[in-house]
Amino acid sequence: MTNAIFPDLKDASVFVTGGASGIGAALVQGFAAQGARVAFADIQDKATTDTADAVAKATGTRPLGLLADVTDVAALRSAIDTAADAHGPITVLVNNAAWDDRKGALDVDEAYWDKMQSRNLKHQFFAAQAVVPGMQRAGGGRIVNFSSISYMMGMGDYPAYTAAKAGITALTRSFAREFGRDNIRVNAVMPGWVLTPRQMQLWATPESLDAVQARMCLADHLKPDDMVGPVMFLASEASTVITGQAIVVDGGVVVTG
Repeated sequence: MTNAIFPDLKDASVFVTGGASGIGAALVQGFAAQGARVAFADIQDKATTDTADAVAKATGTRPLGLLADVTDVAALRSAIDTAADAHGPITVLVNNAAWDDRKGALDVDEAYWDKMQSRNLKHQFFAAQAVVPGMQRAGGGRIVNFSSISYMMGMGDYPAYTAAKAGITALTRSFAREFGRDNIRVNAVMPGWVLTPRQMQLWATPESLDAVQARMCLADHLKPDDMVGPVMFLASEASTVITGQAIVVDGGVVVTG
C-alpha cells in the first residue's frame, strides 16, 4: 500500500466497482486511508461486508458497501445513486470490476461473448455515463478505467476478454475527449499479472509464475496493493493535466515484449 498522501482526495466522493476483493478491496482501503468518502459495489455478499469491516478497522473509516451486479445496468445505476445520496456527487469513479475467464476462439459462442463484454466492458461505459452529470455539476471529476496489457501482448486463449480490454482503452480516450472541457479527466490503468487470490487459485502454477517473472524488468510479482499508488495518482490533482492515457503498470513486461 502506498504511503503517499494526496490531500485533495480527503472528503472526495469515490465509487469503486468490484470493490470487495482483490485489486478492488485494496483500492477501497487506499482511498479510505486518504480520508475519502468511499462507496463500492460488488456481487459478493459476505465479501462486501468483510471488506467494509476490514477497511473500517484498518483506517477508522467505514466504506459504504453496496450489493450490485454490474452487468445489471439498472442495479449499477441504483448503487451509484445511493452512493451519491450518501456522500455527495461522485467525483472519482474507478471502473475496476472484471472477469478474466479463459476460453479459446473456437469454443466461444454468442452467449459467452456477450457475457464477457457485459462483465468487462459494458458496465464501464454505463458507470461513467451515470457519474458524468454529477461531475459536471461539481465542476469536474476523475474516471479511472481498468484495462489490461493482455491485448497488447497478443495473448491467445481468451479473445473475448482481450477484446473487451482493448475496448476499454478506446472508451477511455473517447470519454476524455468528450468531457475534457468539463474538467473531467479519464485515464486507464493497464496492469500486468496481479496475483489476486482468484489468480492464485485458478491460474498460477510454478511454471506460469516463472515464465511471467522472466519477462519482467523488476524482480517482484505484482500484488493488489501495487495498483493503489497509480490509481491514487490518476484520481488526484497530482495528475492534473493527464487525460486520455493508458498507464501500463506491469513491472516491465511490455518493455521486454
